[in-house]
Amino acid sequence: MSSKIKKGLGRGLSSLIGETKIKTNTNKLSLSDIVPNKYQPRKNFEKENLEDLSNSIKERGVIQPIIVRVSNSEKSKYEIIAGERRWLAARKAGLHEIPVVVTEADDLKSLEFAIVENVQRHDLNPLEEARGYKRLIDEFSYDQDKVSKFIGKSRSYITNSLRLLNLPSEVIELIENKQISSGHGKILVGLENAAFIAKKIIEKKLSVRQTESFVKLFKKGTTSKALKDTNILSLEKTIIDKIGLNVRINNKKSNKGNITIEYNDLDQLNKIIDVIKFNY
Repeated sequence: MSSKIKKGLGRGLSSLIGETKIKTNTNKLSLSDIVPNKYQPRKNFEKENLEDLSNSIKERGVIQPIIVRVSNSEKSKYEIIAGERRWLAARKAGLHEIPVVVTEADDLKSLEFAIVENVQRHDLNPLEEARGYKRLIDEFSYDQDKVSKFIGKSRSYITNSLRLLNLPSEVIELIENKQISSGHGKILVGLENAAFIAKKIIEKKLSVRQTESFVKLFKKGTTSKALKDTNILSLEKTIIDKIGLNVRINNKKSNKGNITIEYNDLDQLNKIIDVIKFNY
């Protein structure tokens, strides 16, 4: 029974359980005798996903035990180390008991358990996932290779996930509120004007691919900024803000020149043509 439990918990938790002393392989506890983990690193549990899990539990019960320890702050209670989502769903389903694995763990080990379990979830918020990796590195001396092996994801995946935390706070808030996606966020990492572009993503409803093209515009602009008149740069920016496409104005000393508007697909080309036809 013990090996089945470990397999279901994933590689990271399996390894951690092996490092702690299991007092009881399986047991059942009253839901009222269990309290949440005060170190729970996950802030949000999606209501819809919780509802789905609750319905599943009504049909099949709780198949995978949650992991608990004796609470050191509440007498006769057990504190959840891993499995708070299952505990919440079981309460919602009207269950009175839940299967548990009781283990001995201090506060640090409890936090480590909770982080590892959370970052292994598929529905975890990308920022919560990144923060989980960072806590494993900062508080438990993991390096990115160890995180990669524990979680079962590539080193590059871990690196890219952590890069999200380098975004400005206002951009991070937009991702948390699902106004832009983590895919958008990864494009904005390292850009001085990340907050400005994030607002344009929302305003213009840009896809991730369109955002990549939009960002290229600014990278090209920085190389030629010193060579262009500030009025021309301001005019370029005004047009870009209006149409959301890459625009370059080449103005010669004789005040002759050309305007280049880049497009990525036929829809964007038709949009440019329609604007010209309507106004001229």
